[in-house]
Amino acid sequence: MTHPARHPDALGDHVADLCARARPAARIVANLTSEQRRDALCAAADALAAARADIQAANAKDLAQARTDGLAAPMVERLRLDGDRLAGVISDLRAVAVLPDPVGEVLEERVIAQGVKAQKLATPIGVVAVIFESRPNVTVDAAALCLRSGNACILRGGKEAVHSNRALAVAFRAGLENAGFPADAVQLVQDQDRALIPRLLSRDDAIDLVVPRGGEALIRAVVECSRVPVVKHDKGVCSVYVHEQADPLMAMEIIVNAKCQRPGVCNAIENVVIDRAIAPTFLPLLAKTLTSKGVEIRGDAETCRLIPEAVAATEADWSAEYLALIVAVKVVPDLTEAIAFTNHYGSHHSDAIISDDQAAANRYLKEVDSACVYHNASTRFTDGGQFGFGAEVGISTNRLHARGPMGIRELCTYKWVLRGTGQIR
Repeated sequence: MTHPARHPDALGDHVADLCARARPAARIVANLTSEQRRDALCAAADALAAARADIQAANAKDLAQARTDGLAAPMVERLRLDGDRLAGVISDLRAVAVLPDPVGEVLEERVIAQGVKAQKLATPIGVVAVIFESRPNVTVDAAALCLRSGNACILRGGKEAVHSNRALAVAFRAGLENAGFPADAVQLVQDQDRALIPRLLSRDDAIDLVVPRGGEALIRAVVECSRVPVVKHDKGVCSVYVHEQADPLMAMEIIVNAKCQRPGVCNAIENVVIDRAIAPTFLPLLAKTLTSKGVEIRGDAETCRLIPEAVAATEADWSAEYLALIVAVKVVPDLTEAIAFTNHYGSHHSDAIISDDQAAANRYLKEVDSACVYHNASTRFTDGGQFGFGAEVGISTNRLHARGPMGIRELCTYKWVLRGTGQIR
């Protein structure tokens, strides 16, 4: 496919225009009332609902191209915006609109030297760039969360969802304009040239935070080139550890849910870790259940002895994000090894222990170094909607600023406001 000739510095011009529009919009949004931001998001939701046919027609183009390009089934599934899924996106937008406003919240207050009154207040970060792949719903989720928390955003989606993202952004911006809200608070990067990203992320004078949401290659590329602070939303190598004191039925149900409900998402599990004491009885039952659902099992030597149909796992399997009906199974001698395995091979996203032993569970929850750790529950709950955030910009695997599902509070920073009566030091 040939492309028309363009100005030699068209990318630079596009980046400059995005940045020039974003900062003034961010200042306006930060100073609007909570009710004004709420009303703008409700208007955006109305505009999306009115543009439903256009959005789904655009999404059909992306789905058709994905099939032509031979994209894997989980990737195609991520792209889909059918009636129920689009309705869910709009519903999530309305949920974000009515969340309690974090801007201006008093986080801490004290009286300091000589009676000066100090308050630590939540404030918007400013301009947030979100770079993402595949899922067009991120266009709406990210825009909604940024605006509700008083920020402007620059969104750059993947080429797989280019038509869907543009249709969603057009409708969203139209809704903002209908509400008298600055449309440039939400901007979609129009050029899919990868060379644009380093240029965009060099603008630490105009962008305050970048959130990459996608595969390992995208995350690495953003971290390596960005001069803007990055909150990583890394791959989801999640696991379930079945302790020797686990309820086997509960463990089976949680594993099936965490692996099979939506295998192409980051909070689905990729590893199952089993205590050696229960492996001879539990693993054959697990294998029967998983294979009946089309799951391929890759296991260590002990697993392969107990599950003849299992494929021998390689070292790379323990840290692989399959995003498919494949699971790696590891037998360990005890809790200590389960924790060590999870911390070494996992991506510090979401991990779970299944056990009736409260002391063992407490130790696992304390020592596993992941953003979300679960006892007797599926990792599939690591989600902004499930956490009551309405949606999320992504799942942060950082240790600083934000960790886990990143909602409106995580899109705020703070400042100290001090009030005196003439005090001097």
